[in-house]
Amino acid sequence: MDQRAVVTAGTGGIGLETAVGLAAAGFGVTVVGRDAGRGVRALERIGSVATGAEPRFVQADLASLGQVRSLAARLAADGPLKVLVNNVGAMYPELWRTVDGIEATFAVNHLSPYLLTELLLDGLTAAGPSRIVNVSSGAVQLAKRDFRAVEPSGGYYGFHWYGRAKLANLAYTLDLAERLRGTGVSVFAADPGGAATEMTNGTMTSPKIVSPALRLMWPLVRRTFERSTAGPASVAARPSVLAATDPALDGRTGLLIGPEGRPVPAPRGSTDPRIAEDVRRLSRELAPLAPLR
Repeated sequence: MDQRAVVTAGTGGIGLETAVGLAAAGFGVTVVGRDAGRGVRALERIGSVATGAEPRFVQADLASLGQVRSLAARLAADGPLKVLVNNVGAMYPELWRTVDGIEATFAVNHLSPYLLTELLLDGLTAAGPSRIVNVSSGAVQLAKRDFRAVEPSGGYYGFHWYGRAKLANLAYTLDLAERLRGTGVSVFAADPGGAATEMTNGTMTSPKIVSPALRLMWPLVRRTFERSTAGPASVAARPSVLAATDPALDGRTGLLIGPEGRPVPAPRGSTDPRIAEDVRRLSRELAPLAPLR
């Protein structure tokens, strides 16, 4: 039986490099993305190193929960799934809401991978031992740790709201690992560190993405951003590939794999039971596993 892997946002940047790594390791990789043209180019790159089944592309806009549900149904119909890498991530300079009326940063960075994962758990369990890898970010360190509502109080600052959404997803990841312990499904988070990607090049050059206090130090903050996002995506993908494939992680779960490819301590807040409960409640409320009728 072919070992199937799915990588979301897998047509460029870190996601594409992750898909390449998994294909080289023998997985039949399905990449998910919005743009069919980018999908074709990604398949050419992935196919050039594939040692397993031919790669596939599935088109979906992960900002739409309806499209996430349709994607999950399509992927589930393909049968057991060995690896799911939720690589999707987005940062926005301005506040906007998705087609579902949900603040986009939270929807894309947390609700989308949450919903896709929950809807694919049967296939992952059937393929066990299997792995879920959720891509995290160092931005969680500056996140507001309040999840009583989908939008925090105060103004919109893209970098901080991105970190908050990634913190929600990390708390969910670690909570899910405990929930699935003993099922054969291991759950990991992977921190890529940083890389020069369309997201970082497109949003991390404007002072509007940080709070007013940090804007006062914008030249220093910008240089810090530039240094932390100067590396190649191929290096930033290594924690995800390792989390998905390393035999040393067999039988383990609930770990955050850091940029150097080793387990690192989880940031403050991500292991707080109260935060996990608030994230769980928000997720179920905003992204119910059965579509509303």
